[in-house]
Amino acid sequence: MTNRKRPKVYITRKLPDAVETRMRELFEAELNIDDKPRTQPELVAAVKAADVLVPTVTDRIDAALIEQAGPQLKLIASFSNGIDHIDVDAAARKGITVTNTPNVLTEDTADMTMALILAVPRRLVEGARILMDKPGEWTGWSPTWMLGRRIWGKRIGIIGMGRIGTAVARRAKAFGLSIHYHNRKRVNPVTEDELEATYWDSLDQMLARVDIVSVNCPSTPATFHLLSARRLALMQPNSYIVNTARGDIIDEDALIQCLREGRIAGAGLDVFEKEPAVNPKLVKLANEGKVVLLPHTGSATIEGRIDMGDKVIINIRTYFDGHRPPNRVLPSRT
Repeated sequence: MTNRKRPKVYITRKLPDAVETRMRELFEAELNIDDKPRTQPELVAAVKAADVLVPTVTDRIDAALIEQAGPQLKLIASFSNGIDHIDVDAAARKGITVTNTPNVLTEDTADMTMALILAVPRRLVEGARILMDKPGEWTGWSPTWMLGRRIWGKRIGIIGMGRIGTAVARRAKAFGLSIHYHNRKRVNPVTEDELEATYWDSLDQMLARVDIVSVNCPSTPATFHLLSARRLALMQPNSYIVNTARGDIIDEDALIQCLREGRIAGAGLDVFEKEPAVNPKLVKLANEGKVVLLPHTGSATIEGRIDMGDKVIINIRTYFDGHRPPNRVLPSRT
């Protein structure tokens, strides 16, 4: 870096050892050794003292916090793909650059999505629980016990055909699923032909015609409760829904009601509307075998986290070398 003074970098959560070691080598880095979530007063103190804030998706970097930032805070280098936890417009007004870590978690998240697509209809978690918690209940193979639903030949409707949605489609096609998708615009014709994908301009019409719904769109004001009670009611009684994107895209209370009344066959959720809190009604449904719940692990691979850390480091170094960071996030109003 051309700037001789090492920037003071405040990291809100524990990162992989390799990333933290490199951070300490390059910057005056304050680590979070015990990985306890930072409190709001701690974040306020950080933005008043640090040159760079490195938050994660669990940190709320809103306008009120950004307004308290000192003049030395120049960069918010988020350790995340999504940026819905940061008020990017408020940061821009304060002259603070925001970066993220895109395009490194696509395959990991798509893998987990496919895992849930398999786990819910085939009742994988239920079966594993019986062997672990109630081994005496299993008396051997039976033609009519633990029957699930076949994946091959079914229709999957992907909401959000970006990088992750496309990666999910490729995996789903390999499992014999027919690909349908809803997006703001059609994907490249070459990709559409490769996947033999059917585009639906109307989300409502797609929901009524597919067997599995995969939520892969970003969380924005426009996608809040995109899957509302009205839209969930359009789904078939033998259909399933999987969400590895963001919890608030689905109206969770409406989903619970649909599952309880048997208007949807099941769900696989890696994210929750009020995360990290999980609705007790969802836990009850999980114990009844109607839902598979995971603790936001869609992107949780060692390789993925190290790749994210590398991007954070590159963004910081590039900024303090006097160049535009490669992963700068532009405000909605420029």
